[in-house]
Amino acid sequence: MNFFIADTHFFHADLLGWNDFAPRLFASTAAMNQAMIDAWNARVDANDVVYHLGDIAMNPENVPDDADVLAILAQLHGRIVFIKGNHDYRSLFKYLHAHDPKLNGQDKFSFHDVGAIIKENHKQIFMTHYPLMMGIVHQTLNLHGHIHHSSVHTATNINVGVDAPERDFVPDLPWGSPLNMRDIETIARGKADVLAKSK
Repeated sequence: MNFFIADTHFFHADLLGWNDFAPRLFASTAAMNQAMIDAWNARVDANDVVYHLGDIAMNPENVPDDADVLAILAQLHGRIVFIKGNHDYRSLFKYLHAHDPKLNGQDKFSFHDVGAIIKENHKQIFMTHYPLMMGIVHQTLNLHGHIHHSSVHTATNINVGVDAPERDFVPDLPWGSPLNMRDIETIARGKADVLAKSK
């Protein structure tokens, strides 16, 4: 099964507590990190693929060491496809590739600089870090992150970030859970209904 997430921002201490950008109500980054690890592993198993749409951890000055990021990612179930976000950096991707913990003899990690496209449930899924303005499309969704507690006012743009307001359409999921395609379709329908009513 495929899952989708963005903007985990592991180790990002500035997000702790109440703020207008991405409030994360944890006493420490360790508690925040563990909540995301637990939510991820409750949904994802070794045979799944998780598309991480950017901003794995905060920029280098906030992260003690690339090995600390690897230690978090190695705990996460499944294979992970990383799409580079604005807070990701090439040296981290190189480090993760060089120290890939492998999963059943295959690479656990793979990497894309700009984005990736898959087909699922008869839909084209464009996955990017930044939201795309695609115009009129049919059977096409843009899954993205980057804008945290904001939403693009188009039903075909789905923010899959940890802090995304779209997650209100799937309220039973623990904070930090990767989204599956059923969740994405629920969000897309809910968002379309809300936007239609606001016209």
